[in-house]
Amino acid sequence: MADGTSVNGRRISVAPMMDWTDRHCRMFHRQITRHTWLYTEMVTTGALLHGDVPRHLDFNDEEHPVALQLGGSEPADLAKSAKLGEQWGYDEVNLNCGCPSERVQKGAFGACLMSEASLVADCVKAMRDVVSIDVTVKHRIGIDDITSYDFVRDFVGTVSEAGCNTFIVHARNAILKGLSPKENREIPPLRYEYAYQLKKDFPELEIIINGGAKTVAEIDMHLAHVDGVMIGREAYHNPYLMSSFDARYYGDDAMPKTRAEVLQAMMPYIREQLEKHGKSEKGGGLKLNSITRHMLGLMAGLPNARGFRQSLSDSKKLALGDPDLLLQALARMQPLAA
Repeated sequence: MADGTSVNGRRISVAPMMDWTDRHCRMFHRQITRHTWLYTEMVTTGALLHGDVPRHLDFNDEEHPVALQLGGSEPADLAKSAKLGEQWGYDEVNLNCGCPSERVQKGAFGACLMSEASLVADCVKAMRDVVSIDVTVKHRIGIDDITSYDFVRDFVGTVSEAGCNTFIVHARNAILKGLSPKENREIPPLRYEYAYQLKKDFPELEIIINGGAKTVAEIDMHLAHVDGVMIGREAYHNPYLMSSFDARYYGDDAMPKTRAEVLQAMMPYIREQLEKHGKSEKGGGLKLNSITRHMLGLMAGLPNARGFRQSLSDSKKLALGDPDLLLQALARMQPLAA
């Protein structure tokens, strides 16, 4: 394994996931795990340079360690955006070279950048020249019908020469034509051995594997070969899986919050957010559901988890904007609520 505190920091991370890993989701995840590295949704350079910067970059201090994932392919624009990320207080800037959606392809970034390793290297160098925080790259192992290991090896080799020391390897190909982003997360086969081989070929680099991990046993299996594991959908649908991570992977023996304590810990945050941004009226303000939707999986695997989800999904009660809805949902989980 590579040495260094950054490796320990990113030993376990939660993937950037569009429409999911917003600031409310990250705040919720942080109640479950104190050390797991968290990532924003992908933010495009255009959104930062021509849009509402606070809306895209604001986050709560409790979210640390937290990384900003950028989407873009113009070195100068990425440099400006990375600088904003550093100024806003993010701990890392990550370049998306893995998203296969058509919208991203039209912007000539995401997974299609894997065919332009020298451009990615230029992008990395431009960002590293203006920030002191880590600049990392998240990528696939190939695109379309390019399935040889040599392709991803050469990509990593070229980009690492620009000073990138951390590569997050989603161990599937990206199919740019014919598959939806959802299908791209499920249909191309996982080839974990490619990520393992990258660690062998580039022992000095931090190699983090992403794709399909759902259990602690699977995470442990990967950590025998690479420096870190990034989990995606399982962290969202079964978030309490992360309650064991601090002790198991970071040596922090402090007792994790119970599920009930996690829920109760979110109450002050929700009240603060509703007060700060106003309850929703005719489309304005903050909807309670924009926070509680991320919490539906908290009771996954427990008796009456369905009742918990139903309570948090009650549209009439959600419309009232009363955070006590969480306590009502918890009450359906007796004796857990005791």
